[in-house]
Amino acid sequence: MSRRKNSESIGNDSEFGDNYVEEPDFSDPEDFVDDIAEEELLGDILQHKPKETGGFDSIIVVDGIPQVAKEEKKPGSDQKTRLEKLQNIIKKLYNSYGTITNEYWPIDANNKTKGYVFFEYKRPEQAAEAVKATNGHKLDKTHTFVVNLFTDFEKYANISETWQPPEPQPYPDLGNLHYFLEEPDCFNQYAVLSDAGGSTAIYSNSLPEPTLIEERKLWTEKYIKWSPLGTYLATLHGKGVALWGGEKFGQIKRFSHPGVEFIDFSPCEKYLVTFSPMAESHGQPGAHAIVVWEVLTGQEKRSFSADRSAAVWPALRWSHNDKYFARLQRVERKDGPVETISIYETPSCGLLDKKSLEVPGVRDFSWSPSDTIISYWVPEVNYGETPARVTLLKIPSREVIRTKNLFSVIDLKMHWQSSGEHLCVKVDRYNRAKKEKDDTIKYVGVHYNFEIFHLREKNVPVDSMEIKDKIMAFAWEPVGSKFAIVTSVSNTSNNVSFYCVKSGTEPALLKTLEKKACNHLFWSPRGQHIILAGLLNLNGVFEFVDTNDFTVMGANDHFMCTDVEWDPTGRYVFTAVSWWGHKIDNGFWLWTFQGRVVHRHNVQRMCNVQWRPRPKTLLSERQIKNIKKNLNKYGAQFDLKDKMRASRASKELIEGRQRLVKAFTEYRNKCIELWKEQKPRRLQLRDGVDTDSLSAGGGEMEEESVELIVKKEVTIIP
Repeated sequence: MSRRKNSESIGNDSEFGDNYVEEPDFSDPEDFVDDIAEEELLGDILQHKPKETGGFDSIIVVDGIPQVAKEEKKPGSDQKTRLEKLQNIIKKLYNSYGTITNEYWPIDANNKTKGYVFFEYKRPEQAAEAVKATNGHKLDKTHTFVVNLFTDFEKYANISETWQPPEPQPYPDLGNLHYFLEEPDCFNQYAVLSDAGGSTAIYSNSLPEPTLIEERKLWTEKYIKWSPLGTYLATLHGKGVALWGGEKFGQIKRFSHPGVEFIDFSPCEKYLVTFSPMAESHGQPGAHAIVVWEVLTGQEKRSFSADRSAAVWPALRWSHNDKYFARLQRVERKDGPVETISIYETPSCGLLDKKSLEVPGVRDFSWSPSDTIISYWVPEVNYGETPARVTLLKIPSREVIRTKNLFSVIDLKMHWQSSGEHLCVKVDRYNRAKKEKDDTIKYVGVHYNFEIFHLREKNVPVDSMEIKDKIMAFAWEPVGSKFAIVTSVSNTSNNVSFYCVKSGTEPALLKTLEKKACNHLFWSPRGQHIILAGLLNLNGVFEFVDTNDFTVMGANDHFMCTDVEWDPTGRYVFTAVSWWGHKIDNGFWLWTFQGRVVHRHNVQRMCNVQWRPRPKTLLSERQIKNIKKNLNKYGAQFDLKDKMRASRASKELIEGRQRLVKAFTEYRNKCIELWKEQKPRRLQLRDGVDTDSLSAGGGEMEEESVELIVKKEVTIIP
């Protein structure tokens, strides 16, 4: 180690004597060999090392924009030039993905834009998100954006001469995904999640006993869900979602979205929506909570941040044909936040007409189940100074079909009929509102109204009906024009009323069933039959009603029942006690539509049971009507099959019995042949006496008849 004098011992060295300090030497020895890589030594620091691109990865190039002449603005004029209007439109689009710190619009020799622009973002992940979301964006009919990162040009320019295009992959044969529709006896399938989610089983609802199709342990980490048409079974995992299908339930697709909690399919199964609440806080940079996926390709189509739309699931709501989806948003404006309904069109998943529908104060909206019509409602302002409003809007034209103003409104619920012919708006109203000292509102004279919109009628007429009692439940008949409501009478019994909707008049009351232990209504998917269910505090009481004549076909109870679900054909229904609701007596019961219990299955820690959905029938209304007309002709063969099933325990048991009878018959025949072969030996051993028949021995054997009195009766005839 080197030594030097203390720099402060100047002049008189004798005062300090030989006062030296040691100075460290950081130089390497002459024979030192550095064999440690920088990545191993400083790996966590090198990842923040500036790149040679000098920040070019934050720059994007947008090609395909219109070529517009750069005009001189007239002095004193506030009118914007064509270039300024174009710049505002494009900048508004790209500002939604991050902060733009710099921009450059190249101009050619003719003083016109060259058809492309450079944008520099504050962060690279913002640039990557903008490229991903807007590449292929249509500005108008003749201009489509082609967007790339600036750093991609060097990558594309330095392509190796030996580069070979990837070979097309063979088409993966997924098998028949709709095989379950070819079941000759039309048995439906259902899935059972048991053992607290540790076991999943798929069954066929065959008679007299269900048939196990597939069973797997740890198939899902959270829960399972069928797609709307029954094609796929979705399972949720820590890393994302998997879809399964086919006869062997092979894996069809995987969608990576760590921390996924909820999923939702579009009605036609073309798209899948996933929601992960932890994606934005714990995920990778640029990750979003809500992601829209294309099911067939597995491609991510669009993603959204968690905002007001994620407060209620599903956050995105789809039109019946998968052409549009929409969500509620709150957009910040200079004069304050404004509520909007943002409508997106597929397959581009871009904003319809490049602007949202501004509806200040909008509370909720829903799609018609048969048309591209949106219904939404806005609450009243200042206790009726501005009334509440229900609006029907046609998409994509945004034409207002009907508007209905409502006064003294507390709350409002919209119920679409499954055929889309009627919309019922349940309105909670008040006679007087009073503001309390703690700023809460107290409503006096609460009553209820039904506003029935007839969408197939000219000008969409609206019929009104007032209900005095508190409404506990409402349900449309899936097929037909009836609806049922439950009104409160006491804590343990309610009234159930049935109405028929006719245009131009108030809904007609058909029947009221009084003092029923009912707080939920479950219509059969085919209509006509309904279950009056008393769940929660009513402990699972059920009545099965035929609404043609309002007769009670059956009544029973399933104690602590938590779930009720009809099968797609309306023949059977499940009632279940879920482990998520109760920790004991878990299992499910299978009922007929008349209210007869077919099976009782006790399943340990069963979470839920779900019927596999079916797509709508391909038969026309005329064909269905013809089948119903000639049902007696076809019914005989089905009655015969039912009798055959009822007369035997099961197909496997009959086959087992047949095998036993066949084995016994073969053994008996062998014994008879052996008995015949041994006859000479028997005669030899018995001194020629043939004992094989009763008549042998010539009278040595006698018959004796014995009569016994079993019962004696005396009848006196007057």
